[in-house]
Amino acid sequence: MPRYAMVIDLQRCVGCGSCSIACRSENNVPDGIYWSNKITETSGTFPNVRYHYIPTLCNHCDNAPCVRGCPTRAMHKLENGITMHDPDKCIGCKYCEFNCPYGVIYFNWQKPHPFWQQKDALIKGGTVSPAEETRRAGGKVIPYYNPEREETLPGIRPKGVVEKCTFCDHRVKKGLLPYCVEACPADARIFGDISNPNSEVSKLLGKFRPFRLREQLGTDPHVFYIRDFNPAHYQPTKGGV
Repeated sequence: MPRYAMVIDLQRCVGCGSCSIACRSENNVPDGIYWSNKITETSGTFPNVRYHYIPTLCNHCDNAPCVRGCPTRAMHKLENGITMHDPDKCIGCKYCEFNCPYGVIYFNWQKPHPFWQQKDALIKGGTVSPAEETRRAGGKVIPYYNPEREETLPGIRPKGVVEKCTFCDHRVKKGLLPYCVEACPADARIFGDISNPNSEVSKLLGKFRPFRLREQLGTDPHVFYIRDFNPAHYQPTKGGV
């Protein structure tokens, strides 16, 4: 049985956000919920300023606090290491959200995608209503609805449950890459079986010294970061005596 992990190469990442856009489209993610997100930080004083950008997602920890804290086993581990969630078992207690040290689990406080259910046109006599646009596009709640998400989860999760990244488990089971990996124009995301020493993720982890977010907590996260983008420069010099 494989054990899936992801490597994110920060030297290649350009912060374009393609991963987040692809994730929202593939998984029908509602507004205000981020399966794929980022940590940003600006440091220094102009003109000597650095901008740090770290893409984030569920870390699919081996020792997952969200799984340990779930009273109904709605949050659970698959044999391939993916941390999965079953909305049918979820009672909305949010223990998983409170236990997650990475802030990557979100609770649905309202009916998802309410905008696309509005029946009033934005410009009366000039545009159709969001609900009409959805109908004409053949969508289900939203015009860009992806029915493939229904293969392992409800296509759109209901109000009152949590949701998070699943490594696109519905694609992985078909031998496809998570869609954020597929969509990255810089090939900054690499996905594969960490238990296979010949996999690309294993080779990269052997070649570069990786780090993981808050790994000191003992969660054993399986999203690894390698290298770092360094935009700094200095005037060439040989020094002096």
